[in-house]
Amino acid sequence: MEALLEQLQIRVDNEYLAGTLLAPATTVPGILFVHGWGGSQEQDLERARAAAGLGCICMTFDLRGHAGHRVHYEKVTREDNLRDLLAAYDVLAGMRGIDRASIGIVGSSYGGYLAAIVTSMRKVRWLALRAPALYKDGDWDRPKLSLHADADLSVFRRRDVPVAENRALRAAAEFRGDVLIVESELDVIVPHAVIANYVAAFSNAHSLTSRVIKGADHGLADAESAQAYSVVLANWITEMVKGARVGVVKPA
Repeated sequence: MEALLEQLQIRVDNEYLAGTLLAPATTVPGILFVHGWGGSQEQDLERARAAAGLGCICMTFDLRGHAGHRVHYEKVTREDNLRDLLAAYDVLAGMRGIDRASIGIVGSSYGGYLAAIVTSMRKVRWLALRAPALYKDGDWDRPKLSLHADADLSVFRRRDVPVAENRALRAAAEFRGDVLIVESELDVIVPHAVIANYVAAFSNAHSLTSRVIKGADHGLADAESAQAYSVVLANWITEMVKGARVGVVKPA
């Protein structure tokens, strides 16, 4: 575990003994959770609690167009939600006790798509994507809900997409941190081709872990699939956080 090291003198009788004090570092990692389209932060709370148990400061939040902002569901754009995620990141990064060099984002579906883009705009060390969606770059300011009316979207998601043609994939190609990608075996909304595009794009990542939840659909509708994802995510976060702490000693 990361520690601060300080030399000190211990007085005893008329002499001083040399000592070394090691104390836990004052900062801890931060993990930001981003839900998918049509979801809410409620879906992430249990997994955030598990990550908090590892000594991380975690944050969940509701994107505009969802939960208390449902009134904007039909009008909210990708730009709106990207700004939501950036604002949430900035709040987390500005919290007392956060190690700004150790911030991770966990994104599901649409939230994963936004999270990938944010890595090109903010410092992110760890990135976990569950069934990350992929959208065309065009019509960026068009209401997000209307994008699903595009008959070509499903075709787009089943073909090889060159990194240069897509904002999320370009950000993935530039990312130098650690990545986890989790695929649902029976996903018909985010098919395997999308996952393959993301995996190929993360060619410069420090590490890339890819997992498939057998028998799972896009929304992890059954309890067994949801639990399987929770275990995969918890194990990966544990590995990342503990790996970052091992053997690190800093002078006070």
